[in-house]
Amino acid sequence: MARSQDVLVTIAHIRRGASQDALQVAYVLKRSFSEYESLYTKDGYAATTPNAATILRRMQEGPLWVADCEKEIVGTAAAMSRDSGLYLRGMAVLPTARSQSLGLLLLEEIERFAVQSGCRRLFLSTTPFLNRAIRLYEGFGFHATNEGPHDLFGTPLFTMEKTLA
Repeated sequence: MARSQDVLVTIAHIRRGASQDALQVAYVLKRSFSEYESLYTKDGYAATTPNAATILRRMQEGPLWVADCEKEIVGTAAAMSRDSGLYLRGMAVLPTARSQSLGLLLLEEIERFAVQSGCRRLFLSTTPFLNRAIRLYEGFGFHATNEGPHDLFGTPLFTMEKTLA
């Protein structure tokens, strides 16, 4: 299978992920965060880049979406319901597929799901060194809060939220 880093992405379709996507989703997470690996603790990086078995377990906890380009997954995001709203996790876009609004398309799909599910709040945890992601979240209406968690196995974190109408 040709990997997306060798392909110029031009058209992507956002769809719900399925169990057969777990291996590709794990690849997207690993490849997307590899440039930041040195900024994570070993355990923090491992938690950020789970293997396919962990992805399958997470899919039992809540929905997962993928950005699919010619049957190649180039982006992903997952969510799970919590008492205080819908928690976003595991969002990533392959480096070669960035700057094509895939992150925005994933966020829009998750927000639609949240509104249809009656959620009044979206929230996520991110690291302070993921500047590009932080700008995406802020542009989508998220703002930083003082809410925890404040670290992931020693890697600094902060929480961002967006209130839904």
